[in-house]
Amino acid sequence: MKIAVPYENGMVFQHFGHTEQFKVYDVENGEITGSSVADASGSGHGALAHLLSGMAVEVLICGGIGPGAQNALASAGIKLYGGVSGEADAAVKALLAGTLAYNPEARCDHHAHGDHGSCGQHGCGGHGGGCRS
Repeated sequence: MKIAVPYENGMVFQHFGHTEQFKVYDVENGEITGSSVADASGSGHGALAHLLSGMAVEVLICGGIGPGAQNALASAGIKLYGGVSGEADAAVKALLAGTLAYNPEARCDHHAHGDHGSCGQHGCGGHGGGCRS
């Protein structure tokens, strides 16, 4: 199984659609067997789901994520754990241990208000200004 995390400086990057990198973990028998960092190439929301699917990713752990990206991931068969913050490695280990704190309702919806650049700046999920977690 492969698990991906939007990634920046060892942490879960807080806006799926603006991530520049994913850390992709290889998992066998509930243990991490390897990992690598993949460039997202500024692909955008829908293309990121396609990119992850092409890498055979089955699970995505992320912070904030918009409904369009959620739909694209669901269509690609990728299971989503949103509303997660902190260290990427710790999040994957917590998922494998069954202790990951996530929010299935976490999403960014401020894009409808023309605010496309602030998710990565404010943490998307820690306030009431358009992000829900």
